[in-house]
Amino acid sequence: MTLDDLTKSSGEWLKGTGPESDIVMCSRIRLARNLADFPFTNRASRAEKAEIEAHATSAFAAAKLDLDYIDVNALSPLDRQFLVERQIISRELSSSEGPRGVALSSHENVAVMVNEEDHLRVQYMLSGFRLAEVWDAVNKIDDLLEEQLAFAYSPQLGYLTACPTNVGTGIRVGVLLHLPGLVQNKQIDKVFRALQKINLAVRGLYGEGSQASGDFYQISNQQTLGKSETELIRILTDVVPQVLHYERNARNTLLTERREHLHDQVSRAYGVLKTAQRISSEETMLLLSSVRMGINLGLIDDLSISVVNELFIQTQPAFLQKLGGKELGVEERNIARATYLRTRLSNGRQAPRHER
Repeated sequence: MTLDDLTKSSGEWLKGTGPESDIVMCSRIRLARNLADFPFTNRASRAEKAEIEAHATSAFAAAKLDLDYIDVNALSPLDRQFLVERQIISRELSSSEGPRGVALSSHENVAVMVNEEDHLRVQYMLSGFRLAEVWDAVNKIDDLLEEQLAFAYSPQLGYLTACPTNVGTGIRVGVLLHLPGLVQNKQIDKVFRALQKINLAVRGLYGEGSQASGDFYQISNQQTLGKSETELIRILTDVVPQVLHYERNARNTLLTERREHLHDQVSRAYGVLKTAQRISSEETMLLLSSVRMGINLGLIDDLSISVVNELFIQTQPAFLQKLGGKELGVEERNIARATYLRTRLSNGRQAPRHER
């Protein structure tokens, strides 16, 4: 697998399938793990990081995980940003220094970051609301790796991690939700305050510190110590359906009380995306959000959700530059983005041109 290959395909988590996929873009579980005989990454020397990387890649091979390893340290800034945009690596891994990388599955549902904040960050993602299925899969990968590697573990505290908030299970359970109805009805802050009261974190599309983009929000646990993995998963499993209920009510209210306004908003958004000659990333995200909601409400019938999901990622700056084979200035990207949108949207319901 090469990075150029990734421009010709899309990850499984973008397919718009699975339970509640009209609102839940994907379910994701991440496990933080550290090797027992090495300092945490922020205290490790370059030589120690290289040794950690060597142990990790050997473990991937011995565990017979079907993953391709990408040396992030050897990538250009553009290529690193490309992986961040695709949710394959974090901004922290992209911007750090020294030996580091990511092991990636062909469908992009498995990604194991090496030498991020922790030695290993094992991530599994699936489209739709499927936390139990994601947990089964990531737990099996964790077991296979633990057969090959000695993880830092305390009988009293559980798995030891660089950040105290991850000590214990080391698990981060999250869902990526599309909530335009709550945003437009100005109910989003009320919902988020309720989530924060029960120790759930709300972040933007690209995780901690990022802003909401395209009305996408990540909801995940903040607590890892004192509760088991299944308890933490159950909290999200119980809470998320309530958020979905509020979002569907908000959408129905918009459809019932402001149908003409909503239909006009969605139609204008779709029209601009299909005809614009130049368009910014920020405007694209907002318009795609309206179009995605319009499809789910039956206001657009000639476009598939999977295409719209892909466009959220494929109209980002690094993707456009990778596709064009060169670095582009802001205005050049705006023109390239508009050209790409016109081409993809002219295909309507058609599946992506390249599938793995």
